[in-house]
Amino acid sequence: MRAWKEEDQDILIETPEAFDFKVNLDYLLRDPNECMYEIEDHLITRVIEVNNVCILARISERDKKCLCVEFLGETKPKSLADKEAVVRYICEWFDLDNDLTLFYEMGYQDPLLKQPIEQFYGLRTIGIDDLFEALCWGVLGQQINLKFAYTLKRHFVEKFGKSLDYNDKKYWIFPSFEEIAVLTPEDMADIKMTRKKSEYIIDIAKLMKSGHLSKEKMLGFDDFNQAEKELIKIRGIGPWTANYVLMRCLRYPAAFPIDDVGLINAIKFLKGMERKPTKEEIRLLASTWKNWESYATFYLWRTLY
Repeated sequence: MRAWKEEDQDILIETPEAFDFKVNLDYLLRDPNECMYEIEDHLITRVIEVNNVCILARISERDKKCLCVEFLGETKPKSLADKEAVVRYICEWFDLDNDLTLFYEMGYQDPLLKQPIEQFYGLRTIGIDDLFEALCWGVLGQQINLKFAYTLKRHFVEKFGKSLDYNDKKYWIFPSFEEIAVLTPEDMADIKMTRKKSEYIIDIAKLMKSGHLSKEKMLGFDDFNQAEKELIKIRGIGPWTANYVLMRCLRYPAAFPIDDVGLINAIKFLKGMERKPTKEEIRLLASTWKNWESYATFYLWRTLY
């Protein structure tokens, strides 16, 4: 966890040198239908749920050296444990504890990654802390475009989630697996997602409620391939969704959704190809990315989204 301190009523979190707040803010602004946070005037406002407490935080940059976290309304964390949990959450969200030195050294020598790195230097793989949210987002995004996926997520969150009110605005909290586990596909019929997706999400919620699936369990695997296989056992979770979750939530550096349309299109675009690269060609391009496949994918995605 990064160094941090309190100043007046705020928390200041030290940021690493290879971190650019604006570049990350631009990524977070890529779709106006995002419902889990609000960005206005270079300020990010979102609910952070820690230790069963909901905190409304406003995050900004101070002097390009630290993030400033302001607490809104009556939600300021009172205990040291809650303050540390907020810092840990933000560090995880922006992947601040990851040293990208070796990634950049490798990437600057890579013909495919050099341009994205120069364009988006300081970008971090933005995380999804909650495993249930990450799995839902993966399922919602299957076989549809990104814009429609954001619309589905908003409808899902606003129907089943809770919110904090502040200055006549609602700030949403993603529905918990306990809340979704008791639903039926009919309860989701008006969200315009397929019945299959509704079934998958409810099944995942039931697995988590029963204790058969948890973030702690998934982080306990010694081997990336073992973790991937465990996720693929779940109904509705294929290799793409598994690797997406391993990348964005579980932070396995070797996660690599090789069949992802965005990854394929980014490679096609950067290499000026008239056709899609084959899987064998992608594997050859990625042969020098060992244990940085996740970051390489995220930077390639960013050239398109």
